[in-house]
Amino acid sequence: MSFPDDRPRRLRRTPALRRLVAETRVAPSELVLPLFLKEGLTEPRPLGSMPGIVQHTRESLRKAAHEAVEAGVGGLMLYGVPDTANKDETGSAGLDPDGILNVGLRDLMAEVGDSTVVMGDLCLDEFTSHGHCGVLASDGSVDNDATLAIYAEMAVAQADTGAHMVGTSGMMDGQVGVVRHALDKAGYQDVSILAYSAKYAGAFYGPFREAVESSLQGDRRQYQQDPPNLIEALREVDLDVAEGADIVMVKPALPYLDVIAAVRDRVTVPVAAYQVSGEYAMVEAAAANGWIDRERAMLESLTSIKRAGAQIILTYWATEAAQLLR
Repeated sequence: MSFPDDRPRRLRRTPALRRLVAETRVAPSELVLPLFLKEGLTEPRPLGSMPGIVQHTRESLRKAAHEAVEAGVGGLMLYGVPDTANKDETGSAGLDPDGILNVGLRDLMAEVGDSTVVMGDLCLDEFTSHGHCGVLASDGSVDNDATLAIYAEMAVAQADTGAHMVGTSGMMDGQVGVVRHALDKAGYQDVSILAYSAKYAGAFYGPFREAVESSLQGDRRQYQQDPPNLIEALREVDLDVAEGADIVMVKPALPYLDVIAAVRDRVTVPVAAYQVSGEYAMVEAAAANGWIDRERAMLESLTSIKRAGAQIILTYWATEAAQLLR
């Protein structure tokens, strides 16, 4: 009888051996926690479609920020959720220095300062009465260039709060270049841009829309990336890098691991991926039914995103995962 000479199983025999030879490791500092701040709340409001996630009050936001920093989380991405009465056709509440997003960014800077990276979402969908990521033309389509002018103002408003980074998530052509120019002109050369370069018009955003109380009717396929296309996504990435993106991102993460890998091979800037609300909700729902091991699924999914090539991962599990990883 012939026996194998090469026995890879030797290095899988114990937990210590497996740790020693692990090829991919997720570090807490590579995780970014998305947070929702709701205008007018007196108590945090749980989200039915995202167990464990809430719309925050200003007080609970500061507490969550402290917990994340203590766990070693690398960054915080803030989304502002205005009162419905403050939504309008142009999303003006997103530019208001006293609007909920900019107030929250100032709170985060005052509370955790430079102990983490404070990021603001640079998009209008939370603030528009129609729920789209930009202003509408007379035919109902999103007016790309009119939207860019508003993004420029919004970026400067967020920089005024002290935020370290803005996330250009609207998928408008030319948005990174316009925002970079506006920041530089206002004296904010050191404020970074996280470019949502390949943001796909996928089916995994439903719980997020509950979280931000989206007013969207219809979909965003006319401006977000089409799911079948990879080459087009690389074109978007190339354009964002050329326009001055400091980090490029793929969103969602798990259904697009091939895109993450292709982007990683393409660029020399850091690559991020967003593990979106639907990805989170599926694991939580399956775990609640006893169908999967929740913690193992959480960490395995993050490891797969890191293995595909993402250096930075936005995930709703950021604080909990960081605690487990430490």
